[in-house]
Amino acid sequence: MTVIVAKWTIDEYHRMIDAGILSDRKVELLNGEIVEMSPEGEPHAYSSGEAGDYLAKLLAGRAKIRQAKPITLPNDSEPEPDIAIVQPLGREYRQHHPYAENIFWLIEYANSSLEKDLETKSKIYAQAGISEYWIVNLKKLNLVVFREILDGEYATKLTLTAGTIQPIAFPDVSVAVEQIINS
Repeated sequence: MTVIVAKWTIDEYHRMIDAGILSDRKVELLNGEIVEMSPEGEPHAYSSGEAGDYLAKLLAGRAKIRQAKPITLPNDSEPEPDIAIVQPLGREYRQHHPYAENIFWLIEYANSSLEKDLETKSKIYAQAGISEYWIVNLKKLNLVVFREILDGEYATKLTLTAGTIQPIAFPDVSVAVEQIINS
């Protein structure tokens, strides 16, 4: 039996949101498919919240830290990363969510969603041209860093448990890995 999956555009997805069709469900659009999001457990909510606060202080005036808010990508995707570090465009975001060109890097916190974040989302983000993507593996308490896009995928993958990392967009800034993992 062949399973046919309906594909949706960003405009169709927005019309469903505006009409209230999706108001009772926590979903995101990934490659034209409406996908239910995993609920946040306590470690996920705590760690992403603390990391967001840390990054907001570290990058004050240089970037906006958006937590669990949509971003709009050209591949019929509108995911809601746990943390999006974006250009501080102020009121422009009343008109649209951040586009790929507005994004410095993204962070996802993963427990039950680890496979989706490592496979599906990493490809979506790379294809959209987002130069850096971090995943915090809440089971192993490590930080997986994806960089260097090659043929629509990230060519470099680093796994860190301690120390510091300099984001591509802010090479003069040292981010403490422990503050992102919140171990």
